[in-house]
Amino acid sequence: MTTPATSTAPAPDPWRQVRLRLVPTPGPALDPAPVTRLLRPGVPSPRPVLVPGPRPGPPRHPVPRRGALPDPGPVAHRLVTMTLEAFCGRRPFAQLRSAYTLPVFGKVSQGRRPGWCVDGSGPLLVGAVRVTEPVEGVAEACAVARRNGRAHAVAVRLEAVEGGWRCTALQVG
Repeated sequence: MTTPATSTAPAPDPWRQVRLRLVPTPGPALDPAPVTRLLRPGVPSPRPVLVPGPRPGPPRHPVPRRGALPDPGPVAHRLVTMTLEAFCGRRPFAQLRSAYTLPVFGKVSQGRRPGWCVDGSGPLLVGAVRVTEPVEGVAEACAVARRNGRAHAVAVRLEAVEGGWRCTALQVG
């Protein structure tokens, strides 16, 4: 006895039934793309000619040679640690006066303190400080401060002033 052969037709493909329709966009029509004109020889440029501005003057203070300056790494580490201690209330801001330029010291001592410095009660740990010297007399440093299990970035810019380093910019994240 043989079983009758049943014809199994393939199942209809659901993707064959999908049709795309173009639907008008509700809203104003978009402006056509601007036409770019190419310059022809002898035709002046539509752009104004750039005139260089005045050159910067000489520095207000002479930049000491790199050999005469102390290593910026320990200076940056000490500055970051002292600043965060001042933000936490463990050190008076007056102790930082000699490490900052006057405008930066004013902003640091009178400005907002990071919430994680004020609210936290755990120990403040400053990790390794990475220092680069992009030009002579300038050092940029960054570090990671940890408190209550969270990490925060700190960046400082040090410039050579009168044979030492002074902070001219500070950013605490």
